[in-house]
Amino acid sequence: MDRRVHDRMAEHDSTHWWYRARRDILRDYLKRYGGLPKDARILEIGCGTGHNLAMLATFGAVEAIEIDEGSRAIAETRLGRSVGVAPLPELPGVERGAYDLVAVLDVVEHIDDDVAALTAMRSLLKPDGKILIAVPAHQWMWSAHDVVNHHHRRYSRKTLSAAILAAGLRPEKLRWFNSLLFPLAAAARIAGRLTGRDDSDDSPPPGPVNALFERIFRLERHLVGRVPMTPGVSLVTLAVPNA
Repeated sequence: MDRRVHDRMAEHDSTHWWYRARRDILRDYLKRYGGLPKDARILEIGCGTGHNLAMLATFGAVEAIEIDEGSRAIAETRLGRSVGVAPLPELPGVERGAYDLVAVLDVVEHIDDDVAALTAMRSLLKPDGKILIAVPAHQWMWSAHDVVNHHHRRYSRKTLSAAILAAGLRPEKLRWFNSLLFPLAAAARIAGRLTGRDDSDDSPPPGPVNALFERIFRLERHLVGRVPMTPGVSLVTLAVPNA
């Protein structure tokens, strides 16, 4: 990601509607479908500024990896201990067969060889371990946001499933989310393309709008996995090793 993306994450990850509501949605999804043991050992790969670590820590003992130095320093402050440096897809030096859960939250799209990255993640899992994956959806929504974030792709259900299966895993509870606000997001992307004003700025909107979007998005915590969702801006799944 561009340096400015890391800086904006550090500035807004505690206040932006998307970060705040997404953490609640992923927590409830993991609570319903993760099936983790009480003493789960958890690794977040690409933790950024560490804004998901407290949420993940409600499920067990959390470790983290982040290759960006500035974001890693913030994550270490939040975690209270060191954060590793091990780039994908190789993940050198990371203990194999050790984790009940590996979390990659808007990370896989940054990796050129996503199958190799997922294969390496599979090797980190205990026999009953799982990978929590969240990715941006719909290649047609590609915009300046994807460029400055150094994305290689956006996913469909089909392409995400194919990458997971090719890595010797299978997807469970593969679902759309950020569906309620999808029409607004899609309209904004189309308008930006038509007007030539494709903007990569992802700063939060004015306070009342930010609060409204957060309330709407957070409603999905009760829905994702329980009811069929219409297409959304993102996809989430739990990937487990094929028997």
